[in-house]
Amino acid sequence: MSEAYSTDIVVIGAGIAGAGIAAALTSEHEVLLLEQEDQPGYHSTGRSAAIFVQNYGNDVIRVLSRASAPLFADADAALFPAPLLKRRGILFVTDGAGRAEHEHLLGTAAGLEEITADEAVARVPLLKREWIAAAAYEADAMDIDVAALHQGWLKGAKRAGARLLTGAALRKGTHSRGGWTLETAVGEVTARVVVNAAGAWADHVAAACGVAPLGLVPMRRSMAVLPAPEGFDIRDWPLVAETADNWYFKPDGGRLLVSPSDEDPVEPHDAFVDDMVLAEGLYRYEQAVRSPVTRIESSWAGLRTFAPDRTPVVGFDAGAEGFFWLAGQGGYGMQTAPALSRLAAGLVSGDTPHDLAAVAAAMSPSRLR
Repeated sequence: MSEAYSTDIVVIGAGIAGAGIAAALTSEHEVLLLEQEDQPGYHSTGRSAAIFVQNYGNDVIRVLSRASAPLFADADAALFPAPLLKRRGILFVTDGAGRAEHEHLLGTAAGLEEITADEAVARVPLLKREWIAAAAYEADAMDIDVAALHQGWLKGAKRAGARLLTGAALRKGTHSRGGWTLETAVGEVTARVVVNAAGAWADHVAAACGVAPLGLVPMRRSMAVLPAPEGFDIRDWPLVAETADNWYFKPDGGRLLVSPSDEDPVEPHDAFVDDMVLAEGLYRYEQAVRSPVTRIESSWAGLRTFAPDRTPVVGFDAGAEGFFWLAGQGGYGMQTAPALSRLAAGLVSGDTPHDLAAVAAAMSPSRLR
């Protein structure tokens, strides 16, 4: 039997974006989280090999990342009893074909040290010395405990009174003078404000609410799990990224996660690996390392959703009263989540954080109309 729910703010999507803004809003507002899956964080949030890298993304992303760093470091111990960040480091390497991208990175990066090929191999002996034309190292790159961050925010939101409904796919939304009425798989929801934090489904949610989509594009990113290469101790290795973004690998629990850094536009769905794309990426990876791929233990894929300018979309839609966008975080959603959650909650409440006002304007959905 369907039920009826009434709330001040309804957040559609209970991944990292939805959980973050719900936790930030519940001290002042009544919040209801709607998740179409049977569990929150099933898609992109649950499939992230996230690392905090300050030299990642465009200028807006870097501002958000810098603003997120102290929020990670000073997280509420009641919700996050263990540190959310753990030092990893990142090593950028490239062959001759990637020199232009490497020089651009060095020219725009902060805290990035150019090192020799010999120094790169000393850090990660798996690399072929003869393959490396240039290398650089960032010591401050950190692993992010995505599961702890997500669960902590959900716990905080719940403690403050937020409700979470799973299996609650949106069917239709309509707006009238009294606010929004949403038809969902679990019943009718009325709310003053709708926050669209639906990730790869954000444009679909907008369309279901009669709001013009923004042209957000989900892109598939694949990952292979390999056994640790025989004869190597991988525990203290940094993440290694090919500067032109042709592959990267990262130690994880005694295994090696290797990605072809693919960005294939797809429709929103329960993502799965394209075997040919993965094989081609692993071939590129093999050219740079001393140990061939002999076995893949498992693989998975996730969706990273981008706006056309690869900058997140955060703010009220000028053409739809009470409809708020929190989408398009792309591959930067985890490392920018603390700042984006704080900013989005402030915008919804009409109190823009002063330190993020400039980037707030750059992320307005109006820029894409």
